[in-house]
Amino acid sequence: MLKTAIGRLRWIGNVEGVSYLVLLLIAMPLKYWADIPIAVTITGALHGLLFTLFLLALLHAWIVRKWSFLFVFIAFLSAFIPLGTFFLDARLRKEA
Repeated sequence: MLKTAIGRLRWIGNVEGVSYLVLLLIAMPLKYWADIPIAVTITGALHGLLFTLFLLALLHAWIVRKWSFLFVFIAFLSAFIPLGTFFLDARLRKEA
């Protein structure tokens, strides 16, 4: 899976998507309901790193696969929508 540009994009997209869900569904409630702000600090930093890696993988796949700007823009937006990267993964699985 990690041998191709799409495989790397799919893998980091899934990991980034899980980190986003952990941030939204676990760390944020811990911060605001249990008064544990360190959860967001740690999870947010990790998610930021994974988001950056996702963007780099997307850029690499764009160059290698010569995708249209519209497709890459939609893939970029998928990282901002909860579960979006999982829908992107389903689309990329067909292409790989």
